[in-house]
Amino acid sequence: MQLGLVGLGKMGFNMRERIRRAGHEVVGYDRNPEVTDASSLADLVAKLEAPRVVWVMVPSGDITRNTIAELGGLLSPGDLVIDGGNSRYTDDKVNAEALAEKEIGYLDAGVSGGVWGLDNGYGLMVGGDAAHVELAMPIFDALRPEGPREEGFAHAGTVGAGHFAKMIHNGIEYGLMQAYAEGFELLEASKLVENVPATIKAWQRGTVVRSWLLDLLVRALDSDPELDDLRGHVEDSGEGRWTVEEAINLAVPAPVISAALFARFASRQDDSPAMRAVAALRNQFGGHAVTAAGPSSGSGSTQG
Repeated sequence: MQLGLVGLGKMGFNMRERIRRAGHEVVGYDRNPEVTDASSLADLVAKLEAPRVVWVMVPSGDITRNTIAELGGLLSPGDLVIDGGNSRYTDDKVNAEALAEKEIGYLDAGVSGGVWGLDNGYGLMVGGDAAHVELAMPIFDALRPEGPREEGFAHAGTVGAGHFAKMIHNGIEYGLMQAYAEGFELLEASKLVENVPATIKAWQRGTVVRSWLLDLLVRALDSDPELDDLRGHVEDSGEGRWTVEEAINLAVPAPVISAALFARFASRQDDSPAMRAVAALRNQFGGHAVTAAGPSSGSGSTQG
């Protein structure tokens, strides 16, 4: 099968290679001249035979929306666009309706696997029409891990379902990472546990907490046993926020995911105004000791 792939970054570059290894032809386009196979989106479309399938793998937001809109003006009836980035699921209906006016199909694909997907395969969650899924199935089969299809691929539902499923997947990931991180800190704080990396490594087989994320934590500890080469500053890509927003909209309790998201916010504060307020209150009602802010602590007024 032939595929056009827009975006050859960390994920897209490896996806192109994995699809090619499966025997398919991939024409990739990227603004980086060192990796691109086409000079423009128009050139990419011209290199494909109808019915064309074009997979968009660029950052979510305006970049994705603009790319899909441009493709809508270049493709023909019967062609298919797949958004495989981390777009918000609410964008999918808008994109699908705009392309449908031109008789161009649309699928949204949640893709998990990161930089390891080239060799391990990618977990795929897809939303859209069954006929469009069937058209692109050779590509999905090339990307997914080896083994039963249902263990690495799901046609999750109608348009938007793929990105919604990936959003929840990433929310769960937030909670799992936070639990491992808190366990690491508790072990580090203990005077009883003398070899924290070895203890965590021993969880890799036979325990109920074993997972690929645990394997990655072990890998990180192998190179930096106390993780002191890193700052504890953690960004969020947006999907954790969207997951919490949907939990609120659907009245579904999600305390673990919410707490994990807020912990990331806390990681970015050199000195928390909220915790300064807690310290002040403890001092006021109980006379508990407080620590004065030093001249270089970064503390100061929270007023504009």
